[in-house]
Amino acid sequence: MIRIPGRAAAVAALLCAHATFAHAADLKVFSTIGVQAALEELTPKFEKESGHKLAITWATAAVLVKRVQSGETADVLVLTRQGLDTMVKEGKATEGANATFASSGIAVVVKAGAPKPDISTPEAFKQTLLKAKAISYSNPEHGGASGVYLAKLLEKMGIAAEMKAKTHYPPPSGNAANLVVSGEAELAIQQEPEVMSVKGVDVVGTLPGDLNNVTVYAAGPGAGTTQGDAAQALIKFLHSPEAQAVFKAQGLKPA
Repeated sequence: MIRIPGRAAAVAALLCAHATFAHAADLKVFSTIGVQAALEELTPKFEKESGHKLAITWATAAVLVKRVQSGETADVLVLTRQGLDTMVKEGKATEGANATFASSGIAVVVKAGAPKPDISTPEAFKQTLLKAKAISYSNPEHGGASGVYLAKLLEKMGIAAEMKAKTHYPPPSGNAANLVVSGEAELAIQQEPEVMSVKGVDVVGTLPGDLNNVTVYAAGPGAGTTQGDAAQALIKFLHSPEAQAVFKAQGLKPA
């Protein structure tokens, strides 16, 4: 008779656990590298709390958009706002009122311990670029938001020709800050959370004034997903206080 309550408690606990994870799902996620460091930190927390498992493919938002346009599918698309809008317009994703979850600017980094150049004004930033022996930013041909923007900015500043000869691009979906660590570039310019995630660099700051370009990040379920509830659970989690704190620590501005 004494063992019955204990056995009953064990059964109840088992049933509770089963109920909690009965609808656990394996979610296929396409995510921009702009939020990679933060989402990698958050993944085990989400998996523990929800019981769902995430299988994440990382690339620039532009590359992921092209992959979906070519026929690939994912349960959740974590993209730039522009990228998600494109997917929704083409009927390849849906969105809710909580689609947007964070944003970030573009930052300059140098090798850890190196003198930090002056980028306090647009003119100071221009002179710093001209004085640098080598710089790195995302190849605009790969469609990364910061790379496309930087290429246009250099043209607007009238120094595109001077910078072309001393610009070294990281590989597709790569991080320009890694070229600073390796010594191939004196400074790197990319989305702040991306360069902050690389060990061995110091952040100089974001681009000055109106030169800075803010990228907004948004998430939505992929069209045709059979894991709609789990997809919405992940998107909701991105707005949780826990997730927003991680975004802030990783150089993102919470929504």
